[in-house]
Amino acid sequence: MGAYILRRLLLIVPTLFGIMLINFALVQFIPGGPIEQIIAQVQGEGDVFQGIAGGGGDAATMGGGGQDSYYGARGLPQDFLDKLEIEMGFARIVCESGYTGTPDIADPACTKEKIGIAERFFTMMGNYLHFDFGQSYFRSISVVDLVIEKMPVSITLGLWSTLIAYVVSIPLGIRKAVRDGSSFDTWTSALIIVAYAIPGFLFALLLLVLFAGGSYWQIFPLRGLTSDNWDQLSFFGKIADYFWHITLPVVASTISSFATLTLLTKNSFLDEIKKQYVITAKAKGLSERSVLYGHVFRNAMLIVIAGFPAAFLSVFFGASIIIETMFSLDGLGRLGFEAAVARDYPVVFGTLYFFGLIGLLVGVLSDMMYVLVDPRIDFESRQV
Repeated sequence: MGAYILRRLLLIVPTLFGIMLINFALVQFIPGGPIEQIIAQVQGEGDVFQGIAGGGGDAATMGGGGQDSYYGARGLPQDFLDKLEIEMGFARIVCESGYTGTPDIADPACTKEKIGIAERFFTMMGNYLHFDFGQSYFRSISVVDLVIEKMPVSITLGLWSTLIAYVVSIPLGIRKAVRDGSSFDTWTSALIIVAYAIPGFLFALLLLVLFAGGSYWQIFPLRGLTSDNWDQLSFFGKIADYFWHITLPVVASTISSFATLTLLTKNSFLDEIKKQYVITAKAKGLSERSVLYGHVFRNAMLIVIAGFPAAFLSVFFGASIIIETMFSLDGLGRLGFEAAVARDYPVVFGTLYFFGLIGLLVGVLSDMMYVLVDPRIDFESRQV
């Protein structure tokens, strides 16, 4: 098992490199860029360096910088555009040999030099190797601090949605397997399939209308993760307030996850129940409960339990942007969407690298859980 894990860990390096390379290359073909966003803000609001002054720098070496002719056509001073490119890492200042002063684009002895795409990419990856993700172009905050700031919302949705899905789906799937073909099996299957078919945003809207003061009852809050008087509440008051706020968004993000997990559990149990060792156990006089939970459960739950890390990760990183927006929750999903729209490349690529790395590590963890659940599995003998 040790050699297998080592091979998987070593495979993470080229896989992650490939993920970053493909996404970096795709960005080069996307029209517009962060400088165009800044120019739009300048012309619309007149505040240029808000969010980028003193900060974009070291990790801001991603994406395309546009064309000088396009910038000039916007009627902005060239020295202003040059400073933007340098701050965002698309260019650098090169001074004449022997120059001893502070490099300044306004100095006649210094000129602006474009930084090539390949150099920007490898500079970015070099910074990422020691987890230097730089700062956001538009928020004057480091990418790491920004992710940490948004993490509580995503953890809340991911953790509780996954736990609720497992707590409900596993007993329901076992019950459906035991009563396969009965009326209970039929109507519960219809119910979870209908729930699966309902779009998450539509169900979220229904919850808001019914229970958040839309048109009927004002039972749950409309937005946010905590109340305005959070700091004044007691310990148990904070716990109650927290669950009061997360109820509707968690229900909305969980509703569609029951179908897959329930049917997976049911089919897994049905496959095991039909095997010879179950027939033999029943022939020896063991009760159905003893056979079900003493023999079938461990084998049938192998794929369900081992997939828990991946299931949590998918909900954690894939929390619905629409649900976060509808409930005014400032999480990672909303952060990624806003960063992509604003061409905030340090946030886009920094989070992509970080989450890609975690996703690959969770894949290794899932394999380890297979062995933990069933020691008979031997990954050592297979090739990656």
